Amino acid sequence: MNHAGDAAVPAKGSLYSRGVAVLAAMSCVLALLAATACRNGDTAGTDRGIDAAGTIGSGEDWTGYGGDVSESRYSRLDQIDDGNVQQLGLAWSYDIDVRPNAFSAPLAIDGVLYFGVGYSVVHAMDARTGRLLWKYDPEAQEASGERMRAAWGIRGIAHDAGRIYTGTIDGRLIALDAASGEELWSVQTLEPEDGRYISGAPWVFDGKVAIGHGGADFAPVRGYVTVYDGDTGEQLWRFHTVPGNPDDGFENAAMEMAADTWTGEWWKFGGGGTVWNAMAYDPEFNRLYIGTGNGAPWNQKIRSPDGGDNLFLCSVIALDADTGEYVWHYQINPGETWDYNAAMDMHLAELDVDGRARKVLMTAPKNGFFYVIDREDGRLLSAEKFVRNVTWAERIDLATGRPVEHPEARYPGGRPAVVFPSPVGAHSVEASAYSPRTGLVYIPAIEQGRVYIDAEGDLSRWQFTPGQMINTGTGRAPPEITVPPGGNSLLAWDPVAQKAAWSVPLTGSKNGAILATAGNLVFQGNVEGELAAYAADSGRKLWSFDAGNGVMAQPISYAVDGVQYVTVLSGWRLSGPSGASHDWDYYAQKRRVLTFKLDGGASLPPADRTPLPFLDLEDLAIDDRKAALGAQIYAQRCTICHGPNLRSGGAAPDLRKAGMPLAVETLRAVLHDGVLVGNGMPRYAELGQDEIEGLHHYVRQQARMAIAQQAQTP
Repeated sequence: MNHAGDAAVPAKGSLYSRGVAVLAAMSCVLALLAATACRNGDTAGTDRGIDAAGTIGSGEDWTGYGGDVSESRYSRLDQIDDGNVQQLGLAWSYDIDVRPNAFSAPLAIDGVLYFGVGYSVVHAMDARTGRLLWKYDPEAQEASGERMRAAWGIRGIAHDAGRIYTGTIDGRLIALDAASGEELWSVQTLEPEDGRYISGAPWVFDGKVAIGHGGADFAPVRGYVTVYDGDTGEQLWRFHTVPGNPDDGFENAAMEMAADTWTGEWWKFGGGGTVWNAMAYDPEFNRLYIGTGNGAPWNQKIRSPDGGDNLFLCSVIALDADTGEYVWHYQINPGETWDYNAAMDMHLAELDVDGRARKVLMTAPKNGFFYVIDREDGRLLSAEKFVRNVTWAERIDLATGRPVEHPEARYPGGRPAVVFPSPVGAHSVEASAYSPRTGLVYIPAIEQGRVYIDAEGDLSRWQFTPGQMINTGTGRAPPEITVPPGGNSLLAWDPVAQKAAWSVPLTGSKNGAILATAGNLVFQGNVEGELAAYAADSGRKLWSFDAGNGVMAQPISYAVDGVQYVTVLSGWRLSGPSGASHDWDYYAQKRRVLTFKLDGGASLPPADRTPLPFLDLEDLAIDDRKAALGAQIYAQRCTICHGPNLRSGGAAPDLRKAGMPLAVETLRAVLHDGVLVGNGMPRYAELGQDEIEGLHHYVRQQARMAIAQQAQTP
């Protein structure tokens, strides 16, 4: 499974030991003494909160998913700054040949760039030149089964003590030798066929590695996070985020406490609360903070029919890092019922709150409020709306820490309600960043609403449908109800004043993750195909680069041999229209690693944005009855990747332009027999011949309609 290149990374030895920070700091001092061009921005006294959050080292490496243990996605390097960023040019690029479109935040350690793409295919490259050093493929598609219907691939990897860690869609946590890519150990973190999967990054701390999972949108899943020994893969502890069946007993007092906040027979539905994205390690308090997900199913009337807070859904939980014991929690959405979660980025910092220095955790979750929480005891210090449209709640009551909800937002009696934010969230999975230099948090903010309504039928008889995404809470809305148009922006938020410092409107339905630097810069990719740089203090756009593709992934910055670099992976993976001037076609996308430096002189081939043609079978007579059945099957199983109404946003091919669905025999080979599993296309063995024929007619019908519409367009 390991594919090593001709050249291996030199052995790191003690450089990857827990003394790495000291050695990195020494190398930076030597670089300064040599009068290199790298100014590392070691700004003690001006970069507020960095040391308080536990940051160590020179800032030359990008060591974790969030940059360092502060999880701020902030680089202290300032060789590239607001005065010279216009000189930034491409240093090198590398074409990625891995599918599907999933791009992790890279790491940069001692001149080596590491990243994962697709289903956890990990690469190591020379950060100066882009030369591939090794590539590791865990061959996760073949092992994933139905899990591949739910997850698009990996978002992040981790590094510690000479090892690279990655999770896989089929539930493995794998440790690789950072020098060679050799697999050191692998453990299965999930139970067979339990519907869970891994798409998030591992978190490392004190010789341990933590991993969560997703899956509660597709199956009866009970969330948990597990911590393993980083050297051996031995499981050290596990913390469940929601209680199980009381008749089975409780794992700890926290679960017994949580059970009092649920009603009905919630355990039959799993409950949810998956730890699928954000975590943070706090070395000062020796705690691991985890952010938990939504309820399973979404609609609380099903899983907990008599209400209740449903702990620990949609919560930030502090755990003892050594034992996994519960310390405190703050629940962002009690009785969660909108697919909101607390799984978005958590930044650790020190802020002046009411004239007192406070060690805080800051987060901008889906629900549209920005939260500042005391890390010592979990007390809410402040919370305000960071987007204009937040209709599920009026405010957060600081006396109780609870939201003051608008009752109609819970769609009582099944009545439809237009609720902002939508399940996409006011802040989605694309990362925010915090600059201790400006004191601002930079958020890829989204204004989007959704109609919430009970699913049809008797909710007491509701059950999961295998392989289909939960639709409770977003049933079919009456045609007379419309949702006001939304938008999105790059938002700079003052967490002390709890108000916007500046905002830049952007096109599209969403845009990319954010990097902040000590050079008074904010970098963000966008749906129009740019990587752009803005002045961190004002929002003024200073520089952009045509990437030839949409850019959603996390940019990072690091230094090698006294030269500061910025790296980002290009590629777009929405399911559905992007809202931009054009959609990124899955087939035509050029997925790349792009690395920049001052006066970089490399270039990309000219981007060909000629849209691919819609394909037709002129001799096929469309059977409307079969097409109607196909539309139903498509909505149930295909929309999540191929997009609603067959309009893909780059996550998967636009089937109207694909050759595969032209012949029903080929479509059967893909869906029933799974001949494209290796390419990331799931198998649907349960589909019968009539259903496959229905999909064939539906796709051909929609392609023919698109061709006719094109012909009528001037």
